[in-house]
Amino acid sequence: MENHTTEMLNVTLLEPGLRHPTIFERFDALPEGESLVILNDHDPRPLYYQMLGERGNVFTWQYLEEGPEWWRVSITKKEVQRDDETVGSLVAADFRRAEVFKKYGIDFCCGGKKTVAQACKEKNIDPASVEQELMKIPDLNKELSLPYHEWAPDFLADYIVQTHHRYVGKTLPQLLEYAQKVRSAHGADHPELQEIETTLHEVDSEMRAHMMKEERVLFPYIKAICSNQDGGIQQQAHFGTVQNPINMMEMEHEVVGTLLERIRLLSTDYTFPETACNTWRVFYRMLQQFENDLHVHVHLENNILFPQAVKLERQLHLN
Repeated sequence: MENHTTEMLNVTLLEPGLRHPTIFERFDALPEGESLVILNDHDPRPLYYQMLGERGNVFTWQYLEEGPEWWRVSITKKEVQRDDETVGSLVAADFRRAEVFKKYGIDFCCGGKKTVAQACKEKNIDPASVEQELMKIPDLNKELSLPYHEWAPDFLADYIVQTHHRYVGKTLPQLLEYAQKVRSAHGADHPELQEIETTLHEVDSEMRAHMMKEERVLFPYIKAICSNQDGGIQQQAHFGTVQNPINMMEMEHEVVGTLLERIRLLSTDYTFPETACNTWRVFYRMLQQFENDLHVHVHLENNILFPQAVKLERQLHLN
């Protein structure tokens, strides 16, 4: 039987800006099955949501002490067994793993029948490092169980930036790279790949401008409303009520949605030929997941965050 160890971290001894990064660093360094116990002077539940967003369902969270003066929480890294799984099967189950293997130079296409251990041995790579990277990939189903309606608008805005904006910023360059590779290799026989690549560049341009406006203008204003900061509310003079930038964001959501619908039609609902190489398969799966993530992203803004912001602003002006 393995002896699991537990690390201790007194969060109160750290500067506020270093607390979450330090916890993430210590958690990532944990071997599977081992725990990190954090000690804090308030409930660290926001950390739980952030870890779900950035690491996914790869940990357990257990309160050992719940106030009123101290909170102790045990965070345990789940154990995952992949001894018999091949590189190809892992990518087939979750295409996002392809980026991890690509980072380490592991061939998931022609060399996909090897296990992770075999592939790492051939490359003289520590398999624990690869497994750790794979563990960081968020659970595809985690979005279904998070209590978004219970979150304050400022917290939700931060979650959207840290989870969905980061995902878009990381994934779009990968999609564009795959689009170029697949089009170069198969575009002569599949002319739709050229239009998919062109449309994807439009998505990239739209999303980058859209997210910048949210992060620099709209979301800071929503945070100011939440904290009743008069200085932040002064920004209202630039755009009238919060409904005006919200209207613009919602229109931009529709533009990107239309572009992705075009890609879906061009790809026949992301259907690739039976003879398609793994790169083409990963590309289409990534496109589909990107669209799925955008649906959640837009839902959180259009249906939860934006109505809450409008309501809060009205209440603030009535007081």
